[in-house]
Amino acid sequence: MTTTTDAAPPVSPRALTWTRRRHAVARFWRQYRGHRAGLAGLAVLALIALTALAAPLLVGAGSLSVTAAPGGPLEAPSAEFPLGTDQFGRSLLALLVWGTRVSLTVGLLAAFLSVAIGTLVGITAGHFKGWYGNIIMRITDWFLVMPTLVLAIALATVLSRSLWTTVLAIGVTTWPTTARLVRAQTLSVESRPYIERSKALGGGHGHIMSRHVLPNVMPLVLAQTTLVISTAILTEATLAFLGLGDPTIVSWGGLLQDAREAGAVSSGNWWYLAPPGLAIAVVALAFTLCGRTIETVLNPKLGVSR
Repeated sequence: MTTTTDAAPPVSPRALTWTRRRHAVARFWRQYRGHRAGLAGLAVLALIALTALAAPLLVGAGSLSVTAAPGGPLEAPSAEFPLGTDQFGRSLLALLVWGTRVSLTVGLLAAFLSVAIGTLVGITAGHFKGWYGNIIMRITDWFLVMPTLVLAIALATVLSRSLWTTVLAIGVTTWPTTARLVRAQTLSVESRPYIERSKALGGGHGHIMSRHVLPNVMPLVLAQTTLVISTAILTEATLAFLGLGDPTIVSWGGLLQDAREAGAVSSGNWWYLAPPGLAIAVVALAFTLCGRTIETVLNPKLGVSR
């Protein structure tokens, strides 16, 4: 008498890959939530992101109008205006909430552009050794020794003032650090035996860089992105403070520029200066905390304290 058993259906490679990715994400989150500083930064970023998304609902279009401002010029904080008013009588709380959208947008887009350029340069420079890698890294070194802010100011001065000009000026001047980190990781990955096996089996340059090198450098790229965002937000605020931003949009750096032009420093109107300055500092600190925690989780040898 023979008995038959139902064989388990075979698992497809795609399903197996997604299962491994889910387990990796779950393991990453378990380790991440063990760091109090990273959780605090993530909570602050979640609150700020919700504020940015809900800004059109929280702030009406009339609150940003110069001609239909609801209050008087430079009013001190009160029940009606918790953070006071600006030189035109607009609520600084409304301007601060609306400026969250612009500052985060510029920070995210500029960081994405910067990290994309740095990743492309780093992987190609690490893979194609010889004259190409030497030339690319000498160009990278030139960008590293040049002051980033000076280059960004030069680009913002030459190009027309707009949000995209600010993103471009920040993105094309802050990529060298990412490029050097990715190149070092690429050299480490390509020294492993399975890269030699892939080459022996006929794997081309594109296959090796996209299927073997890029997945291994992505954790480093993710951690670097969170750190670049804070730098991009600070640079955007600096450019706007220097009058090189788009004058038609409301941003935290633009508020500081308006406060300087209105003489808030000499007249003692602290409520005009403190809120945007603190907002910039808090967001930059939150992104830095998240970035350092991600680095620690992905590379425990860093030994960053919890």
